[in-house]
Amino acid sequence: MSAYRILILNQIATQGLERLPKSRYEVGKNVAQPDAILVRSHDMHAMTIAPTVKAIGRAGAGTNNIPVAEMSKRGIPVFNAPGANANAVKELVLAALLMGARNLIPALNFVAKLPADAADFEARVEAGKKDFAGVELPHRTLGIIGLGAVGGLVAETALKLGMRVLGFDPEITVDAAWRLPSNVRKANSVEEVLRQSDFVTLHVPLLPVTRHMIDAKRLETLKRDAVLLNFARDAIVDEEAVLAALRGGQLRAYLCDFPSPRLQAEPRVVALPHLGASTAEAEENCAVMVVDQVRAYLEHGDIANAVNFPSVEMARESAFRVAIANANVPNMLGQISTTMAQAGLNIHNMVNKSRGEMAYTLVDVDSTVEQKVIEEIAAIHGVLSVRSIPAER
Repeated sequence: MSAYRILILNQIATQGLERLPKSRYEVGKNVAQPDAILVRSHDMHAMTIAPTVKAIGRAGAGTNNIPVAEMSKRGIPVFNAPGANANAVKELVLAALLMGARNLIPALNFVAKLPADAADFEARVEAGKKDFAGVELPHRTLGIIGLGAVGGLVAETALKLGMRVLGFDPEITVDAAWRLPSNVRKANSVEEVLRQSDFVTLHVPLLPVTRHMIDAKRLETLKRDAVLLNFARDAIVDEEAVLAALRGGQLRAYLCDFPSPRLQAEPRVVALPHLGASTAEAEENCAVMVVDQVRAYLEHGDIANAVNFPSVEMARESAFRVAIANANVPNMLGQISTTMAQAGLNIHNMVNKSRGEMAYTLVDVDSTVEQKVIEEIAAIHGVLSVRSIPAER
């Protein structure tokens, strides 16, 4: 019998799945009682997630299709693959930037509608092209809201094209700030970006605070005749407000990766069919990253890139390890240590980290941890999940 069982809810790139040794992992779309779930776009909110599940891996960046809050209550980390598809999204944003600057989609539509048998075909082409005159990118200002993995790459590319770049991200990480080109000008607000930019591109996650971030009030501050790009999440913009801004002449074009019935008939909207991460390379990168993270968690308890857990890594110094997820409350480590001591276990090494209301502890001990001890730790008020992880299974 395999040591671990992995349920697949979407097609996951083979390059990722191959990193799960067949001698230790059973992987498939019909696996019962799985230890972990790998998913891309499948909506998990309505599904029953088996009590055996210890981890969920999302082969992509966003986790809106996963009930993260519910998993946190069960002590289950939800992993994602931040940055693995960043280059794919960056390239699509660049394509959209050029489409918006040169009015390429309306121009293509114009040519597609010309009758091929018209005697004045060439004359119609020449007469019509004046309606699609565009602008060049050098010396234009690109405003970037969100300067993470994708936003940083977009900024770097725009600078190479000769654009001025203005960025805003109040939640920028230290690593992202170090990677950002030094000549990206810092804005102090979303409104400042909107007022000064010829093109604005959005690269923030969908959170309660970013839902409808671009609304009617903010669009009023937008530089007139600007172009808005959204390749992050659909609900970051208020579609009705965007349509009103387009029809009122405040906004020249809206390019996004999120088609909807409301946008369908608007001639100055370019809506692509969720192509952001749709490259073979991005799918492979996401699969490899998330599979490695889930495997490291199952086999060693290590956590990297979980959206609801702190990052924790501890080198193995013993064959016997215990992993504990718990509420971030006082005296939790004391209770865990006391329980282990009363069971005669000697703690060889321990690491504990917290993230908001969640804490996570890895403990290496010098001898086998009996099931009775696991149950006693699980009974401590505030412990969400606990498991023993032998070095080999």
